[in-house]
Amino acid sequence: MPAAEAATLRYRGRELTGANIEFIRQLIATHPGESRSGLSVKLCEAWDLKQRNGALRDMVCRSMLLMLDRAGVIELPPARGNYDPAVQRRQRPEAVVPDNRPVRGPLSRLLPIEIEPVRRTPREALFNSLMEQYHYLRYERPVGEHIKYLISAQGQAIACAAWSSAPRHLGARDRFIGWNPQARRCNVHLIAYNTRFLILPWVRVEQLASHLLARMAVRIAQDWERLYAHPIYLLETFVDPQRFRGTCYRAANWQVLGTTTGRGHNDQTKQANRSIKQVLAYPLHRRFRELLCGEGA
Repeated sequence: MPAAEAATLRYRGRELTGANIEFIRQLIATHPGESRSGLSVKLCEAWDLKQRNGALRDMVCRSMLLMLDRAGVIELPPARGNYDPAVQRRQRPEAVVPDNRPVRGPLSRLLPIEIEPVRRTPREALFNSLMEQYHYLRYERPVGEHIKYLISAQGQAIACAAWSSAPRHLGARDRFIGWNPQARRCNVHLIAYNTRFLILPWVRVEQLASHLLARMAVRIAQDWERLYAHPIYLLETFVDPQRFRGTCYRAANWQVLGTTTGRGHNDQTKQANRSIKQVLAYPLHRRFRELLCGEGA
């Protein structure tokens, strides 16, 4: 038995039992000519791995199969083209030349401001390129539920914001909510995580960032439910205090909950290996604790 199989295997909070591993091996053996992508789809269908809007969780399943293959627990067929989701996520977006005319003056002069969800639209390429060129963390291809907002004024892009599924374990947030492990497993999908927020460098408008955060807070639950067929009750984000003060979040009434531990979600050493960040949150519903702590949500 491979060493990796002797220990408990987990992927994105799911424990993979010996019976699970054997099922995957039999699936591969039963379909010897199937591609990795095809096997992923068949496994999603067999295990009913679906998003709440009914779509297969194909990318999550592909990443799980690749993890098991690398651990030596299963043997996938040879890749056909660039299958590796991790490689795909590192692929850099094609550069798009933006309209970088300086934007100055009071916020009132910019109005009306358009906040546009651009995932799977022709405008998504511009969003990806702007994040890649101008955000200090660059663009990262998301996995799982997510929304991309491209924000424009008078036809010119002025900002971008990305929201995705929340981390499963976050001590400061979990204490703030007060939920138990079972409620967290059931309901963590009801939180959205602000992974990127970018005001483009040629834009200098006071109070713009806090105005946009407030506007997105008003609409994101509805946008999320339309895409993924479930609501959002809490927003969260991280702020690196070595770079930023988080002023715009505080101005938009976000609450500072505490700090991260400085360990990544795959940490095995229990030692800090990255910068410690502030954790901030914004409730979208006055009964958010009750809704998040219910195990039947």
